Amino acid sequence: MHVDRSAGRTVGRLGAAVAACIALLSAVGCSTDAGTGVRVAADAPDARGSAATAAKDKGGNHGGARPAPSMPEPAVLAQARVNISDGQTVGVGMPISVTFSRPVLAAERKAVESWLRVQTSSGTTGAWSWLKDQNLLDGQRVDFRPGTAYWKPGAKVTLRLGSHGVRHFTVGRSLVATVDASRHEMTVRTGGATQRIPVTTGQPGMDTWNGTMVVMDKQSKVLMDSRTVGLGAEYRGDYFWAVHLTTSGTYVHQNPRADTEAGHRNVTHGCVGLATDGTAKRFYDQVRVGDVVTVTGSDKATVAAGNGYGDWNLTWKQWLEHSAAGETTTA
Repeated sequence: MHVDRSAGRTVGRLGAAVAACIALLSAVGCSTDAGTGVRVAADAPDARGSAATAAKDKGGNHGGARPAPSMPEPAVLAQARVNISDGQTVGVGMPISVTFSRPVLAAERKAVESWLRVQTSSGTTGAWSWLKDQNLLDGQRVDFRPGTAYWKPGAKVTLRLGSHGVRHFTVGRSLVATVDASRHEMTVRTGGATQRIPVTTGQPGMDTWNGTMVVMDKQSKVLMDSRTVGLGAEYRGDYFWAVHLTTSGTYVHQNPRADTEAGHRNVTHGCVGLATDGTAKRFYDQVRVGDVVTVTGSDKATVAAGNGYGDWNLTWKQWLEHSAAGETTTA
């Protein structure tokens, strides 16, 4: 398992309630125990907002208070945890993910969604949806995302957790990376700029997940151990400039084998490998939590919605099927 997390920059830490739910990672790519798909902000261990945040609301910042829902506030909101810290800037793909200390019964879910109020500076249509997180029980995680497109860059977003706290965050510039596993190439689009980067992805039998993933966190150094994913002693060592994509251990990271194989052949254990000539560090430096990485052309299935932030792999119709309150406008 991953044993040295102090050397790198980590965005978000596990709270004790979430950490207790961690299971062994499944055999998917380069794995560590460095993530669970539910990121708890380091400065926000629970749902309670600060006095400064409350004062900021009264001052008329974006997301002024709406009238409370008519149904009683569910008690479960008192211990809710949010994946985004107050004041954070995130990428355009970042869902709002709220987790609970116990499963929320189906009969309670509409009330929970109604009291989890999202407002934006630009207005968007979105909805909450209950996802089965890889490390939690059904009913312990509900995510909010816009409908058919990512967040608008520059949008200011407010989340109210009933009477138990407020989060304000900003959506940064758009960065969307597309990895074509069959062509061994990653295309990175940031605003109007496009980069094409040679990569190597999962070798046959250890293919990289297809589908859209969202950056969960990143670290300058991660100790990866193949024994944590049932691959015996195939590898154990430090990998640098690691951008974390799934709970099960998929990363974009520096890999010495990419120096010769990137652009030509897929040789990894499921991660996306970048060369050691500065390519990996340049990608690491430009991405932030919430940026989007989509993999196509792999022989593996599409990553599950609850394996990290795979929310965008569900169509809007599928998303609404797991929403109790339905879609809403956030203006």
